Order: sequence, then C-alpha cells, then structure tokens
Amino acid sequence: MDGQQLHDAMAEWDARGVLALPSFCNDAEVDAVLADYRAIWRDGHARVTVDDMDVDRRMRLRDVPTDARASHRFKVNDLYLEQASVRRLALDDRMAALLQQLLGERPALCNSLSLEYGTEQADHVDSLFMTPRTPTHLVAVWVALEDCTPESGLLRYWPGSHKIDPYVFSNGARHYIPEEMGAWSAWMQTQVQQHGLHSELFQPNKGDAFIWNAQLLHGGNPIAEHGRTRRSIVFHYFSESDCRAMGHRLVPESGGYWIRRSHQPIPGSFNARMRGHAGPTVRRIRGLFARKRNGGETM
Repeated sequence: MDGQQLHDAMAEWDARGVLALPSFCNDAEVDAVLADYRAIWRDGHARVTVDDMDVDRRMRLRDVPTDARASHRFKVNDLYLEQASVRRLALDDRMAALLQQLLGERPALCNSLSLEYGTEQADHVDSLFMTPRTPTHLVAVWVALEDCTPESGLLRYWPGSHKIDPYVFSNGARHYIPEEMGAWSAWMQTQVQQHGLHSELFQPNKGDAFIWNAQLLHGGNPIAEHGRTRRSIVFHYFSESDCRAMGHRLVPESGGYWIRRSHQPIPGSFNARMRGHAGPTVRRIRGLFARKRNGGETM
C-alpha cells in the first residue's frame, strides 16, 4: 500500500473494524495451500486435530470415519504447525506489514482454521475465546480459497461493533464463562440495537482477504444449498509483546512470527489433562524469564 492507501485503510479500520482486500493473495499461494490441505486428508496426518461441526466433536484427523469424511463439515485446526505453505500465506511480506500497522507491533500467528464449508456459526466475538493479554492485541484474517456464492453460507459481520465496550463476566474478566454466554448474547443484542448497527455479508472471490478487529461481532450465514463449498482459511494473530509476556515460543517468519506449540488436545485425553494443569504454569515461567532478560520489561 502507498501512503494514501494506508491512510484510507486505517480510517476504515477505526470506523468499521474491518478491511476488505480484493485479490490480496496470489493464486500460487492459494493453490499451494489447497494442495497441502488435500494431501493432509489423503495421508491422514496423525497429529492434526479436526472439529466435526455437524456432530460437535473433536478428534484426530486420522480417526475420522470414512463416511463422515464424505458427508460432514470439518474445521481443520492449526495446519500452520505442519505446512510451510500455510505459514507463507499467513505471514507474507505484505500481510505482515499491514498487520504490524494494525497491531502497532509485529504479529505472531497463533492459529489457523481450514474450512471447506461455511460454519453457520452464531454471532460471536473472537476475544471472548482467545482473550489477548492486551485488549487490542488480537486480529483475525479470513482468506478465500475459491470464489464464494451466497448459497454457501457467507461470513456475516456487524461493522462498527468493535466499538462496543467489552463485556465483563461475573469474575471480573473478559474471557468467556460458558454458563454466562446466554447473558452475554442478550446484552450484545441490546448493544447492537442501541448503537444502530446493521449486519453485512462478505462475498469474496479467490484470493480476497478480510481482516477484522477481535472485538467485531460476526458469524456465519446459513448454507442455503446443501453441498455448496466455501473453501477458506482463517488466521488469528497476537502481538509479539503479548506472546513474549505469556511465554510463547516464537519462530520468525517474514515480517512476523508464528507460535510453536503442540496441536490441540482431544477432550478427555491425557494430553488435554496435562495441558490444563501444566500449560499455563510453563508459559508463566517462560514469560518471567523473558521479562528478566529484558530488564523487567516485555519486548
């Protein structure tokens, strides 16, 4: 982007909380991601975790039944941990530079979600579930891997909703409490009405990118035509300073970083129990060492 384009983009970001970027990603990058996505299903990678959106179940990709592969909708988690093509798309020079402008510092890729179909997700706010240490230090990017039609269940979003003050749960925190999500939903509906906000749909072509503020209310429209695909990949990014303070292991990539970590555990597994008990402690210790190395300050 030149100076005027960047100025206009930042103005739109401040006002609407979104940036729509036509043809931002080239066909070669997108095709490489698609080819690797097909390969991961063909090879049945042992470590990769998927979410079956039709039965609300998490499992390893290798354990997905053959009949479900052909008929269910899946969210494939964190292929960035396995595939260089995904990391290149998420952190290419132009994307990393733009994200640095939005975050105020270098971005750190923290997850990727690969999808063949629309999610039909209820309206939500990302920061409820991926709560950043610094309130403004989380950004999401959605990249279309094919031309998308209205029947595929388009991304729905509420421009300006990022300006709604974050909801505070009963424990005084901004991270969601499952039992209180009904109250959050009712509160958010009231806020949307009071602010006079209206939803819009994003209908992209292959290579288009869509960036949104982590406080933006968004969801997935219903799929009107069964079997209609909406191939896409979603990325989330924390800031470098938040990641270092939290003790995450960062790997340099282009103008940013990606977080090196284990794949998502399966609920009820030994790994899930160990991560629940030990993971936060390990990250806190890493964060303390990071601050000590920098004279008590976070990088």
